Amino acid sequence: MNEITIIGLGASDLDQLPLGIYKQLKTTEHLYVRTEQHPVLQELKAEGLTWTSFDAIYEKNDQFEAVYEEIVQTLLKLANETSVTYAVPGHPLVAEQTVQLLIEAERQGEAKIRIEGGQSFLDPIFTALRIDPIEGFQLLDGTSFKRDDVQMSSHLLIGQVYDAFSASEIKLTLMEKYPDEYEVTIVKAAGSAQEKLTKVPLYELDHVMELDNLTTLYVPPIQAQEYRLKEWQTLRQIVADLRGPNGCPWDKEQTHKTLKKYAVEEVYELLQAIDEEDDDHMVEELGDVLLQVFLHAQIGEDNGYFSMEDVLNSISEKMVRRHPHVFGDVVATNTEDVLRNWQQIKAAEQDVNEKSLLAGEMRSDSSLLTSFNYQKKVAKVGFDWPDVSGAWEKFAEELDEWKKELDSGTKDTQVDELGDVLFTIVNVARFYGLSPEQAMIQANEKFKRRFQFIESSVKSGKGNFSDYDLEELDGFWNEAKKLER
Repeated sequence: MNEITIIGLGASDLDQLPLGIYKQLKTTEHLYVRTEQHPVLQELKAEGLTWTSFDAIYEKNDQFEAVYEEIVQTLLKLANETSVTYAVPGHPLVAEQTVQLLIEAERQGEAKIRIEGGQSFLDPIFTALRIDPIEGFQLLDGTSFKRDDVQMSSHLLIGQVYDAFSASEIKLTLMEKYPDEYEVTIVKAAGSAQEKLTKVPLYELDHVMELDNLTTLYVPPIQAQEYRLKEWQTLRQIVADLRGPNGCPWDKEQTHKTLKKYAVEEVYELLQAIDEEDDDHMVEELGDVLLQVFLHAQIGEDNGYFSMEDVLNSISEKMVRRHPHVFGDVVATNTEDVLRNWQQIKAAEQDVNEKSLLAGEMRSDSSLLTSFNYQKKVAKVGFDWPDVSGAWEKFAEELDEWKKELDSGTKDTQVDELGDVLFTIVNVARFYGLSPEQAMIQANEKFKRRFQFIESSVKSGKGNFSDYDLEELDGFWNEAKKLER
């Protein structure tokens, strides 16, 4: 196994190339370059330097990952026969995927490598842009650029923007967070005589960007909070400020218990927005639900018990653990397989010797949902009617018992039998796959809507409810029903 020497060609032209690297390039026998599109190579070509380029590999592959893999495999094969010198733009350890693959091959005992220096493009870029990296910066790969990688409060440098398509993809990704008119800078050949900085609004990026190996996109940081509202950490800071020393008196007084009713209300309002199929309303209501999560997480952090990181860790760990068919090697070909696996994993997580099957199923703010959960849970272990006919018979039985108690029972027994009737109707709903909670939400909304029509009719008519009898008011109700149809 022969050695592969990796050297960096620097960020610009021959003037910035260290003397030692220059001598090594001039004397090497087997020089391979990732790309010959570099000013140093073009200048040394005039001095008689020759090399073998891997540019042809770019032309025959559609994916950069395949390009890098083929280059590395070619170098490893060459190293079996002779020592090889491999030259890359910039510094070998800055934004150079082929070098990282060679390092991994060395860890696996498949290669012997030596890395020589070379100026990275970072120093001349910082100089050209007049920025101090200690303020915080990100260096991201344009070929694998994702929205969630971006921290808007940091200096952002994006390299590896090879063509108009990648520039367009980067632009669209950035526009998911930054304003369309936000000014960005295209940095070309930083540190060389051909250095050029071009400032453009973000939406024009792919129209004017000059693309080559010496081009980097710079996105300046946004410090003002009002322009970073699309970042998670902004909402987190807003909630922390609301509960901070100079925050809102109401927010500072809230506890997990005092916020319970608001969590329920916000979920109901979200359900309404879903029923209305109103996307804008859904965005607003999802935000309100999310606010409740952040408030509870902040209270947990203020009290020293848990933080948002604990919440994220808990749900992420659970989702990975309960989806082994996605994150592991378990096979699930349909929804039934998924649900079966889910229940088995969930059961294994619980200590069945200490916990009831119904543990954790009570919902203090919704008796209907608690009933539904209990009945669904026990059905999984066989405590259930074979079909819906048994549920209907039980409902009729409980209804008769309630009627008897209404004739001769006490208030306590009447309430008790009413509970049995409601419990059995929830069970009937379960058999039909209907949500009793949603049914009551819709019934309440319907009643509210129709009664508000009655109120409007009274106001535009005689003016007072006392001026109408029940039959007339019921007429308004039926009119409201007809209008809904």
